[in-house]
Amino acid sequence: MARRATQEVKPKAAKKSARFARVLFWLLGSGVLLVALVWYAVHHFDWAGPLVANSLRAVFGDDTVAKLEDLVYGAEDRVNRVLKKDEPPKAYWNVPSAAVAPSAAPIASTSTPPPADAAPPFKLENPGPALKDWSAPGDGEWVGVRDARHPEEPPRMLKTLLHPDKGRSWAEVFVIAIDLKQVLLFPVAGTQEPQPDSDEAKKYVREGKIPVATQATLLAAFNGGFMTEHGGYGMKLDGVTIAKPKPRACTIALYKDGSLRIASWPELSSGEGDMLWFRQTPECMWENDKLHAGLQAGAGLKKWGSTVDGETVIRRSGIGLNAERSVLFVAITNHTSARVLADGLHHAGATDVAQLDVNWSYPKFVTFEPIGRTSVLHPVPLAPGFEYSDDEYLRKKEKRDFFYILRKEPDDKH
Repeated sequence: MARRATQEVKPKAAKKSARFARVLFWLLGSGVLLVALVWYAVHHFDWAGPLVANSLRAVFGDDTVAKLEDLVYGAEDRVNRVLKKDEPPKAYWNVPSAAVAPSAAPIASTSTPPPADAAPPFKLENPGPALKDWSAPGDGEWVGVRDARHPEEPPRMLKTLLHPDKGRSWAEVFVIAIDLKQVLLFPVAGTQEPQPDSDEAKKYVREGKIPVATQATLLAAFNGGFMTEHGGYGMKLDGVTIAKPKPRACTIALYKDGSLRIASWPELSSGEGDMLWFRQTPECMWENDKLHAGLQAGAGLKKWGSTVDGETVIRRSGIGLNAERSVLFVAITNHTSARVLADGLHHAGATDVAQLDVNWSYPKFVTFEPIGRTSVLHPVPLAPGFEYSDDEYLRKKEKRDFFYILRKEPDDKH
């Protein structure tokens, strides 16, 4: 009897064990599938990244999500190092012959002659590849970005692509150079970010989109800075301080005389009364043509990663000025560290550089074109792979701050 009881117990235990294994396998498979679906959504839908990140932060807290982001981006980088190790750097657009600079192209004979006080065609010397033996065709050569509604005009913006990371051919720095003599730059506060830190700021009405009245001369738009919880960086516009300035932060500021500065707050604070607006970021990456000591040493890099380490390979965005403060540079990257972003903007010609934002969904730069023969605009990304919606910055109220660029017309004061 004892032997029979033992024989009956063994099949039951085996069945129980097999059932447990099946359940465990199903749970693991479902988990892997869920992670894969989330990864796909984040990389293909502009709304998915913010939704996932903010939902996780609400449940698990900022520090836990930061560690998870580091883990995910680190794993993605290791996979890329295996799958893409033999891939050459990639080009995204055709570059005309260097013999004829695109910005110097003559105006079509059918066009109206430019006004006598029109700015000269926008030209910049090609910086060349960031790494001469590690580049795609056209790296470091400026290509004109024409206004779709004024295709006959010389461009007011130029673009180039750089590959500054020898270890990663897929690390890309897209740089846009913008002629400040021919454009106007404006910030917009998001409906939620930066968060207000005074009663006056709480009363400030936030539209979170580009004013309709300005869209006739709209050229482009790009993302703003970090969320308040990731550094508490300041912002002021329309005479209202949305968030008070941080003492060591890098600051982008426009003055009443129309000049633009990027510098550490201590360098600019005495002139705050002359500022029309400012927006702060982590400490300046380059200032007065000098690289930040933290980037030189590779220490303290979390300054430029906020919720993720600055050495994390991630999508980033940055902004810079040349020494004469006549050219604005904006960079959007793929799979770069903070140092690679900084080096890319400096190589393009910026002597003062600030990082704006990080993560897959937030950094973006778009131009605008009419839909068909209508006056309705829609955004056009700088290159494939950057998430956006057809209402981006135009009709959808943005929760986070951003910048937009207008054509400067002859009757504009600045």
